[in-house]
Amino acid sequence: MCSVCWFLKSTKNMKIENQTIISEFLLLGLSEQLEQQLILFGLFLVMYLVTAVGNISIILAIGSDSHLHSPMYFFVANLSFADICFISTTVPKMLANIWNQSQTISYEGCLTQMHFFMTFGALDDFLLGVMAYDRYVAICRPLHYATVMNPGICVLLLALCWILTNFAAFLHTFLMAGLTFCAENSIPHFFCDLTPLLSLSCSDTSTNQLMLFIVGSMVLTAPLTLIVISYVHIISAILRIPSTSGRWKAFSTCGSHLTVVSLFYGAAIGVYLCPPSTHSAGKDRIAAVFYTVVTPMLNPFIYSLRNRDMKTALGKLFLSRKVLSS
Repeated sequence: MCSVCWFLKSTKNMKIENQTIISEFLLLGLSEQLEQQLILFGLFLVMYLVTAVGNISIILAIGSDSHLHSPMYFFVANLSFADICFISTTVPKMLANIWNQSQTISYEGCLTQMHFFMTFGALDDFLLGVMAYDRYVAICRPLHYATVMNPGICVLLLALCWILTNFAAFLHTFLMAGLTFCAENSIPHFFCDLTPLLSLSCSDTSTNQLMLFIVGSMVLTAPLTLIVISYVHIISAILRIPSTSGRWKAFSTCGSHLTVVSLFYGAAIGVYLCPPSTHSAGKDRIAAVFYTVVTPMLNPFIYSLRNRDMKTALGKLFLSRKVLSS
């Protein structure tokens, strides 16, 4: 994070020498009415705490239970970590602005928020793709599962996810830092997203738009393609299982992942892939709330309520904490 801040500050100093005016942006948020802001503050605070506690519990349960030390739960734990970071890039600043009755965010702070929002949003995306591949190997190639998904391969896949997401985020941040922002600085959103920022620039944004299309398409469609291909093979393999109970048991291992994929991509497509003619500031903000806040909050419940092993591990975790505190 420090390297990102240093880069943005040095770029900002160069822009000041070239007489760039904008030094901060205004986040207009979800409402300008005080009564609604107080309701939103309480609602988002509760959602943030539920998300943090739920995902931390998932990570602790997986770490403390040896039965969950498998590739699938390794990626679930990393998805929970990414969800905590993802929601933490936007909601705390929103809560602070409501509490202080302020809408401002600094130039460096805005681009830093945008950078980490893209990093952890894309990391969620890539992890869901890797998890689909893990389920494909487990169901379609069970005899080779231990070899294909060995610890070294799992760490390598995780490292690849981090490298690709950071590359995409740094590329967009670098290009954004090269733009000039003149007079208009109001962002009709509750966080600094890439598209609203591009619309405020008085520079030529054609390169940014091109990279947004190319990199954005790769980040969204590559994992989604992997997910679709994996589940085509998974469903084909499940249908070949002779017994109904066997088919249900095999499919139940994918139920949680499919639910999370549906929530994540349904919201992401609504925000980023719908035609511009269907967009409005209000609809975009509602879709963004679902994508950035609701989905990370629901993920722990989806994995714990639909998974017997996870429920057992969470029960042991909370029981041990209760014993230690008593």
